Formats: sequence, structure tokens, C-alpha cells
Amino acid sequence: MMTTSLTLDQVISQVEGFIVSDMDGEKVMLSIQNGKYYNLGQIGGEIWDLIKEPIAINEIVSALLSIYQVPEKACEEQVTSFLQQLLEEELIQIK
Repeated sequence: MMTTSLTLDQVISQVEGFIVSDMDGEKVMLSIQNGKYYNLGQIGGEIWDLIKEPIAINEIVSALLSIYQVPEKACEEQVTSFLQQLLEEELIQIK
């Protein structure tokens, strides 16, 4: 288990090996390696789409701020927290 703390300037990307589909506007994934299901929800699904290619976390925040009317600090905290969970589940990697 990794305990790396993410920072806004880090570049991350998806780890391959998932079957992903949309169900009622929410993205769900099946890990081929561990057989676990993950429901990323709507915004989590948007973040997942953004990290198909390596991208800095602050660029993800900028993309979401252009769509949603939320305070920047709150967005940064939510995105970092969400990505931290993905990192702990080994769904993403730091580049």
C-alpha cells in the first residue's frame, strides 16, 4: 500500500487493466486484477476521463473549475482527496 501524499503539481495517469462503463451518468469500473468494482460517480468519472493521458493535478482542478461553480480551494481539496483514494487502491500512478 502506498502512502504518498499527492501535491497539485504532480502528474498522474490511469493504471491500465479496467473495464469501464457508464451507468445512468455515473462511471463504474471493474478491476481485472483484483475483481473489485468501483463506482466513481459522475464527477469522479469526469476526473477519470481527464487522466487517460498523464496530467497535472492542478490541470484537473482547472478543468473542473471551468465546469462547476465551486470555490477553488474546495475543488483542490476534493480532487486531491479523491485521487488519493484512487492511488491507495492502485488505480492511478504518479508519473
